Amino acid sequence: MRAYTPKDNVQAKPYYTDRFWVAPQVAKHDVSSDDVFTHDLEAIKAKFDVLDAYIQVDQMVVIIKAADNFGVIELMKNELEYNQLSELSAIDWLAAEGKFEIFYQMLSMSKRKRVRVKCKIDEKESIQSLSSLFRSADWSEREMYDMFGVVVNNHPFMKRILMPDDWEGFPLRKTYPLQGDEFAAWYEVDKIFGKEAREIIGPENRDPARIDRYDTERFARLGHEVPRGTDITNGEPDTPLVYQEAEGVFLIEKFDAEKSVVISDRDR
Repeated sequence: MRAYTPKDNVQAKPYYTDRFWVAPQVAKHDVSSDDVFTHDLEAIKAKFDVLDAYIQVDQMVVIIKAADNFGVIELMKNELEYNQLSELSAIDWLAAEGKFEIFYQMLSMSKRKRVRVKCKIDEKESIQSLSSLFRSADWSEREMYDMFGVVVNNHPFMKRILMPDDWEGFPLRKTYPLQGDEFAAWYEVDKIFGKEAREIIGPENRDPARIDRYDTERFARLGHEVPRGTDITNGEPDTPLVYQEAEGVFLIEKFDAEKSVVISDRDR
């Protein structure tokens, strides 16, 4: 296991800390070792420039120019029987190379083969949409724009899909703080109550795993319930567990593993 490195003020630190560790590449094989991939690669090379190609984990990886992304995917769909775009997204290599890596994961159900098409673009460069070829590209391209800031040309509805329209920054870039920046900490407070309420409410908690057992404004534990806002820093009282009863009938659900059904037992 790699040694832990403090992550305070991550944006001011060198890029290759443990947060940006890059896993070693698995073995690469020549495309000529597979007849199907050899044929498909030759068909692509006949019409487009291929910068590199190899087989990795039983799938072919083809690296092309970004300007050819639409033409290559169109060729693979219409002529090479790669009829499913199962995934597309970006990888942030901005600090190392000043570029994004865009990848398209293609599947041929008739050949039972997978091809990964990759290209690289500059931070401010845009790329052509594939939504007219595959409906699955629509939301994936919007997510790529939302999370990385990659602009996709000729997309039918290019706007954020996960974050609010007025959100600042792109959460999947490697320089984005893991728990959000100052804008994220005050977003809902400013939006709902206004900046004048910051001192009253305080910043948002963007750590989903954080639980403060002494915070009786936002958290209570079963068996230790207290009125809202009670100060329990000097100890918390025990509260007897009380289950709801209705006319002496208890509803107890148990799972029958053999029948895979939920059975309600009454009058137990």
